[in-house]
Amino acid sequence: MSARQWGVLIVLCGAIFLEGIDVAMLNVALPSIRTDLGLSTGELQWVMSAYVLGYGGFMLLGGRAADLFGRRRMFLFWLTVFLLFSGLGGLATEGWTLILARFVTGAAAAFMTPAGLSLITTGFAEGPQRNRALLIYSGTAAGGFSLGLVAGGLLTSVGWRLVFFVPVAISALILVAASVLLPREPRAARDGGPVDVAGALTVTAAILLIVLGVERATHTGAGTTAATLAAGAVCLAAFVAVERRAAAPLVRLGLLRSGALVRANLVGLLLSAGFFSFQFLVVLYLQELRGWSTLETSLAMLVIGIDAILAPTLTPKVVERFGNPRSIFVGMLLAVTAFALFLPVGADWSYLVMLPGLLLLGLTFSLTYGPLTIVATEGVAEDEQGLAGGLFYTAFQFGAALGLAAATAVNVAATGSGGPADLLDGYRAALTVPLAAGVLGAVVAATGLRRRGAAPVVAAPAPAEPSRTGTPATH
Repeated sequence: MSARQWGVLIVLCGAIFLEGIDVAMLNVALPSIRTDLGLSTGELQWVMSAYVLGYGGFMLLGGRAADLFGRRRMFLFWLTVFLLFSGLGGLATEGWTLILARFVTGAAAAFMTPAGLSLITTGFAEGPQRNRALLIYSGTAAGGFSLGLVAGGLLTSVGWRLVFFVPVAISALILVAASVLLPREPRAARDGGPVDVAGALTVTAAILLIVLGVERATHTGAGTTAATLAAGAVCLAAFVAVERRAAAPLVRLGLLRSGALVRANLVGLLLSAGFFSFQFLVVLYLQELRGWSTLETSLAMLVIGIDAILAPTLTPKVVERFGNPRSIFVGMLLAVTAFALFLPVGADWSYLVMLPGLLLLGLTFSLTYGPLTIVATEGVAEDEQGLAGGLFYTAFQFGAALGLAAATAVNVAATGSGGPADLLDGYRAALTVPLAAGVLGAVVAATGLRRRGAAPVVAAPAPAEPSRTGTPATH
């Protein structure tokens, strides 16, 4: 890579690091925020749910917007919005202000993240160069999340508002560097033609309702959850009908005919469901049952961040030698092993007993996340790279919401009166959720072992006039 390409990659890695550290730090700071602002349990839940809704709900639209209106333009604009509303969160004195700030911050990340990913997939040649860039990018994302747990504990010990103001400072630095280093796009790439408004409205409503239904499943009645999910399904059906008839669809349905792309999204969803539900349960176990402090828990989980070291060093060699499908499959087998090792968790386990499972989970991410990103975007036409990234991140975010909701439901159902023995029974029962997700993910990944490479993405039919749809690269 040239010096300019390294500069671009560093800027984009900084942005995905920012997104990861922002989420992780807030998770650690929630108890302090509740105490200072006097939030109820419901309001505190919405501080997290608002970000998830904004992020998951607008991700697909954000990915397509990058293709239509310019990746650099979308990245810079929404990074600015992220900066401003993160600052608003730090200044919040009431719960509703913080919830609003988190929703808009999540929506900004939903536009910024696929724009950043598509800047990599279009700015680096497909093959070893792009693979290396994507593996460094994914390792940085994992490192941001892992380091955010520790940074959140340290900053919260000084004051929880720093958890919002530190991302403001990082955003400002990235914004300045991005304005200088990101290459300007030709006008044609920044004026992509008509927008499928009906498709945008229906798919955003569908994802918002489905994520909301899953996210709130353990906090509302079964009837409300069923009604919300049903409304989301109706909007999704309407979206498919709109896309079939649209002259310039928001999501070209032919893109979903690629078995490799669909497989990558499914495995990403299941990996996310397993990882986030597992982490949630381990944090509860360490803090509620074992009495560990926030900082002690954060340091214990830091070992998962080994992915930040292995992804750019070990994983490229594994992918070059064995291919993406095998790397993903082995990674999912390691996830199953890590989750299974925790099933018999005891009330007095030492950290050394927990360490192998946590290390395996870090190795899982190094072998799966980057290769999944590669497969999810490989062979996709340049003018649909943002959309492909949006699809992948949407699947990942939905998986996180689904896994957390399922683990919480099982944990609540299996916990009795709340004594230490009951808490332990609840954790053990809920740990079957990440295990099941890991097993399903391994099964889906195994279907990709028949071929070394990814199946080519079906290209859009050539129209009579010049169009934005290009020919997918061969691989």
